[in-house]
Amino acid sequence: MKPPLLLIGQGSHDDAYAAEFGRFVHRLRCRLDLTAVDVSGGYLERATPRLSDSVASLVARGHHRLVALPLSLSRTSDDLGAAMEREQRRHPTLMYDYGRPLGPDPRVLSLLAERLTEAAADLSRPRALEPAGARPRLRAVDAPVDEDLHVEPGETGIVLVGEGSTDPAANAEIHRVSRLFWETHAYDFMTVETAFVSVTPPGVPGGLERCRRLGARRVIVVPYLLFAGGMLERVWAQALAYGAGHPDLDIRCAEVIGDCEPLADVVIERYEEALQLVH
Repeated sequence: MKPPLLLIGQGSHDDAYAAEFGRFVHRLRCRLDLTAVDVSGGYLERATPRLSDSVASLVARGHHRLVALPLSLSRTSDDLGAAMEREQRRHPTLMYDYGRPLGPDPRVLSLLAERLTEAAADLSRPRALEPAGARPRLRAVDAPVDEDLHVEPGETGIVLVGEGSTDPAANAEIHRVSRLFWETHAYDFMTVETAFVSVTPPGVPGGLERCRRLGARRVIVVPYLLFAGGMLERVWAQALAYGAGHPDLDIRCAEVIGDCEPLADVVIERYEEALQLVH
């Protein structure tokens, strides 16, 4: 029997993120159930189920070797290694192997391209942005159609937004993703600029401002994030705040990658790859 797959999330107080993480774990469980692979998910902090509870449950079911895969688009933090070492001390018979983070896999870049296409699909029908609900989330509202408005891709900038980190190497990786995305999926557009939600500059307004100074008439904000939740809403809120002061710039916001089959394909490949490394 193959070892179980343990998907590890950083953790969030956001219910929307936790719900989508849970749906994705369920998707993997259904996919791998056909090959008798147990799948579990746990968080390092701030949310349940905690990593320690998920590991304890797997050990109680008779598993003493597992593949730990960080459900992350960026570099693995030191917190993960420390957490797994604690679990090994709690369960002396436990052995584990790491799967690589998802990173800028070509299929991940293709999913970003799909979200970009979806955000650009209504370019012929101008739409305004306004706050929606109790949180500073954006939603599109019908606006009067300007028949003369036509913006070419070469007049459209893209701002790819990562989470932001105190680790310079992790931030540099987001810049690398922006370049890869531009050259593989967005070469018709004016530019792909990099921005971050928090911690490190430039923020979303900085990325938008650079596109405006380069002469963009339209900018599409593409979050380099796995799941919806508070982080996405912060991206959209920053875009909204900038747009309020620059009504001449048409700003569109894409969705996150989200729970989907192509993302599950990448995770399963990482799992199988970890098994091959063991043998």
